[in-house]
Amino acid sequence: MRPLFCMKAVILINPYLEKKSEFYQSERLREELAELGVACDVAVNVRKAEIGGENIAETLSKTYDFCVYLDKDKYTPRMLEKHGMRLFNRAEAVELCDDKMLTHIALSERGIPMPRTAAAPLCYKEGATVGKIPLDFGFPLVVKECFGSFGQQVYLIKDEGELEAISEKLKLRPHLYQEFIAKSAGRDVRVICIGGKAIVSMLRTSETDFRSNIGLGGKGEPYELDEAGRKLCEKVCAALRLDYCGIDLLFGEKGFLVCEVNSNAFFGEAERVTGVNIAGEYAQYMLSEITKN
Repeated sequence: MRPLFCMKAVILINPYLEKKSEFYQSERLREELAELGVACDVAVNVRKAEIGGENIAETLSKTYDFCVYLDKDKYTPRMLEKHGMRLFNRAEAVELCDDKMLTHIALSERGIPMPRTAAAPLCYKEGATVGKIPLDFGFPLVVKECFGSFGQQVYLIKDEGELEAISEKLKLRPHLYQEFIAKSAGRDVRVICIGGKAIVSMLRTSETDFRSNIGLGGKGEPYELDEAGRKLCEKVCAALRLDYCGIDLLFGEKGFLVCEVNSNAFFGEAERVTGVNIAGEYAQYMLSEITKN
């Protein structure tokens, strides 16, 4: 490893980002790493794995000391780790968080409270008819595609007819059915965690949608997370071996329920409303992990 004064890092981002706000995270991390003396490049994650030749993962591992992985593609991180590169987050954590059903399975094994959830039957051929789905969640219920971002692949289903229609629409795509938590409609708590600790929390609310995502018009404000909430988030981080994440907590009748975990959660709104330097905290954590060995 190079001495600290010439350490280099690469931040890999998704190639389909478009909005200015979507580049905020990578630029802030680049700035904060530079403040700590780490030369940092932001690069688009374009996979290139040639058989019998040097691939992009091998090239990156020779050029940089570590990688801040801000994409959801599960193949690049596996390739990078194969060549010995330290990733923030690790490949396994990215995979578990990207697939909402895998997240649920991993957390349920640790007794973490979540809405009741069932994997949808997956169809493997066009033209097949989806039968009646035997669920006892009642209506409304939530249907989620297992792979999705910004709340755009999440649907509130009000009756059997809508359930039949959405099941038909999604039958060839992995998806799940989930209990609707009425007490938390239009509001949740986004908790940013670094190094397994809850760093900052933000209440997100929407007056027009059952989803509170900022990208869908939700608004954020500072929120004081209690000890039970902090311990719950720490348990989630430990279960998924996360360096960094955003955890969405729902307000259940008996306390918080974990809704989703995002391994590369945007933090622009949380920095704005709380004044906490999240990028700086994450940069310092990464540098301490890299240099402690």
